[in-house]
Amino acid sequence: MPEFSASTVRMQAPDDAVSLPVRDLVDLEAWAAEAARRRAGGDGDQRLIEALTDELREAAEDARGRGPVTALSYVPEPRLGELARIELSALVADDTYPKVTVDLLRRYLTTPTEISFRPPESELRTLPVGPAVRVRHAYVQDADRDGTGTVLETCAYGMCPDDKWGLVLLTSWRALAHTDALCALTDSLARTVTVTSGSA
Repeated sequence: MPEFSASTVRMQAPDDAVSLPVRDLVDLEAWAAEAARRRAGGDGDQRLIEALTDELREAAEDARGRGPVTALSYVPEPRLGELARIELSALVADDTYPKVTVDLLRRYLTTPTEISFRPPESELRTLPVGPAVRVRHAYVQDADRDGTGTVLETCAYGMCPDDKWGLVLLTSWRALAHTDALCALTDSLARTVTVTSGSA
């Protein structure tokens, strides 16, 4: 078993975030309906609840496909739907990369793709969980033949609590007017990540 499996990873969730059931076996439709009602509050109208139900169900289905440690849908204003997605994932060393290092995570997170909107920006950081790299990247999604599409911004942290595995915290959003606030949110969340070894 990889060393990661014997460790407990925790991250503090923002007050306005909905925890997505990426590992629990639940009826996603029923879960999403209940989560939407709770997030909309007692005075939420039915159309709002139905729209939020669909969005949360789709967010959970999408996140499940990547198998993160935890995933959150950030919904500070329910009437506007999901503002950002937050995922914390583990990367485990293998035969190709026997050690997980900050430089490896930097190269992984800064690799340009065919839909990159601009070159990624990276900087080294030190977090309570260990050495890290912070990466800003942007992509163009659903581009037409002229290359016009929707810009998806991301702010990510690659963290090395151990050389056998690493963690990637990724926040993504399309509401570009909120970029500074969401980057600041990601910075604060990265500082709350903790790892407890099973042997501790």
